[in-house]
Amino acid sequence: MLLHRLAVRAALACLVLSVTPARSEIASWYGPGFHGRLTANGERFDQNALTAAHRSLRFGTRVRVTNTATGRSVVVRINDRGPFVGGRSIDLSRAAAGAIGCGTCRVALVVLG
Repeated sequence: MLLHRLAVRAALACLVLSVTPARSEIASWYGPGFHGRLTANGERFDQNALTAAHRSLRFGTRVRVTNTATGRSVVVRINDRGPFVGGRSIDLSRAAAGAIGCGTCRVALVVLG
């Protein structure tokens, strides 16, 4: 009986995790002025790579970023800290922003791991 209850709880936990809604955030982009400079994790910033800056996600975390206006999405890797402009939660590289058609836009973020 105990194993059955544990199995049910585990199944419910998996279900909840699989249907957790994406968070709606404001994204912006950065590029030319930072290209080649060191990011917070110590690598060189490449504005043509699919990377992003986030204030709290771990370095190396992959995030699906979807422009809510167009439905276009891109998967980025967090390698920097920012943005440092109020009201924004993620700064995309120039390439990532271009992939979803975003200058400053509302996006849905899904952490992939």
